[in-house]
Amino acid sequence: MKKLCIAALFALGLHSASQAGTGLKELPGIRGDGPVTVFYPSSATDHPVQRGPFSMALAPQGIPVQGNGRLVVISHGSGGNPWVHSDLARALVSAGFVVAFPEHAGDNARNPSTPGPESWKQRPAEVSRAIDAVAQDASLAPLLQLDKVGMYGMSAGGHTALSLAGGRWSPALFKQHCEAHIAEDFSTCVGLITQLKGNFLDGIKKAVALGVIRQRFDDASWQVHEDPRIRAIVAGVPAAADFDFPSLSSPRVPLGLVTAGQDRWLVPRFHSGKVLQVCQTCTVVADLPTAGHGALLSPPPPAQVLDSLATELLGDPPGFDRSLMPQVDARIVAFLAQHLEPLRPTH
Repeated sequence: MKKLCIAALFALGLHSASQAGTGLKELPGIRGDGPVTVFYPSSATDHPVQRGPFSMALAPQGIPVQGNGRLVVISHGSGGNPWVHSDLARALVSAGFVVAFPEHAGDNARNPSTPGPESWKQRPAEVSRAIDAVAQDASLAPLLQLDKVGMYGMSAGGHTALSLAGGRWSPALFKQHCEAHIAEDFSTCVGLITQLKGNFLDGIKKAVALGVIRQRFDDASWQVHEDPRIRAIVAGVPAAADFDFPSLSSPRVPLGLVTAGQDRWLVPRFHSGKVLQVCQTCTVVADLPTAGHGALLSPPPPAQVLDSLATELLGDPPGFDRSLMPQVDARIVAFLAQHLEPLRPTH
């Protein structure tokens, strides 16, 4: 396990001098996939843009310009969307990257119907097809070399990241984890449906949850997916308890992790902590001991769009300093730049 070399922050200076703004466009998905949202270096000037409850400075449909020639795919968390990762996307674009977000089927803000292992099976292939979608875009493809693609994923997207790094998992291991640790890691097993409250209903909740899990997740076949174009990966607060952990001892590509010590949704000792115990080559990109699960949602979803349980699990714990997040984004950018060998503009 390694610490990130801060000298890698030199990569933040590789962006093209011709970039004026952060372009935004939506590409059609491939083979029935949802849309792929793309942020990219543009000659257009940013202006305020509203997407749902989020206000950002972007240049929708701005003309793309040459950046550093590299693509990064971001896999959103369960029920997520691109906007809660737009700060990181803008930081990557400022360093010259093009950034693509696939919309994960059945586990996104518009359709959160099938989170968990059902989505996890599909997500890595959706990342690969997002790369294909960018490769087919006439305005972006000529500006990129797709032999070295980066990938970042948070939470359920972190699960996707671990899969693409060479980890193997199975729904049956998810079931076994929940059978062994339903009380300690209840939110991993159940999500936002309900929570334990220390009363007489807890036993019923655990029994019902395990009954559903045993019925739906008994498939012991290994789930694997490899895309040789993906050459560097960062997993932020990843869901990991259902992995065969020896498969993550030597990831196939450089793998960085961002951890949150006060994560109540994915308790670290069952997830990121276990990965770091076994991984011999992983880099700790950022360790946030006072952060909760939602620290990497930046900007965070407004309180009015969250129910009380989501607010409790995603809200920042007392004492966490959210002003640290631009530094975390910079470290993620530096790690990816260090391993993807961005191309310097020729003009």
